[in-house]
Amino acid sequence: MARILIVEDEDRIASFIAKGLRAEGHRTSVQRDGLSGLDEALSGGHDLVVLDIGLPGLDGFGVLEQLRAQGSTVPVIVLTARDSVTDTVSALEGGADDYMPKPFRFAELLARVRLRLRQGESGGPADDRVVAGGVELDLRTRRATVGGREVDLSAREFALAEYFMTNPGRVLSREQLLDRVWGLDFDPGSNVVDVYVGYLRRKFGAACIATVRGMGYRFAA
Repeated sequence: MARILIVEDEDRIASFIAKGLRAEGHRTSVQRDGLSGLDEALSGGHDLVVLDIGLPGLDGFGVLEQLRAQGSTVPVIVLTARDSVTDTVSALEGGADDYMPKPFRFAELLARVRLRLRQGESGGPADDRVVAGGVELDLRTRRATVGGREVDLSAREFALAEYFMTNPGRVLSREQLLDRVWGLDFDPGSNVVDVYVGYLRRKFGAACIATVRGMGYRFAA
């Protein structure tokens, strides 16, 4: 059970996120303006912060800047407008650990929350980079390179690659991948994992991800 701070001024969205996270067993608190959110985040009583960019008083960029300037390393997932690439890049370069474009499905947000909490429990990569099987992921800029060549990944592809690469050599079942990346219960009829594994193989090279018959997939160590 994690302690999660939600800094969001839209009541409907804040309540939607808080209700969903509580249903997953987490404890939540909500602040609806930037200054209150910053004070609460600096209290040190939270394992993760979900931070909206468009906040009254002090916007999300300001909250993030002051949070990092004062030495806080709490994982932060920012909520951004879907068409605002500039906001997304600025947030990641300003110290955010991940982003969630609006509008979003709760399952997608939950998958990102789980990834960030798991990274925090393990200490996370020291330099915000993950390297495995000749592939390198930059977790702050969300860029992927293969043999020094940059490849484009969708948000879902990046999340799947990150989970594979933080578990190199380990056999991961479809159930695990659905739960960690999609936040969905296992559906025997769903082929979404296989489809996205296919996408990554085309971009990383077929040898990067091996199929373990009857068990799942394994990323090359």
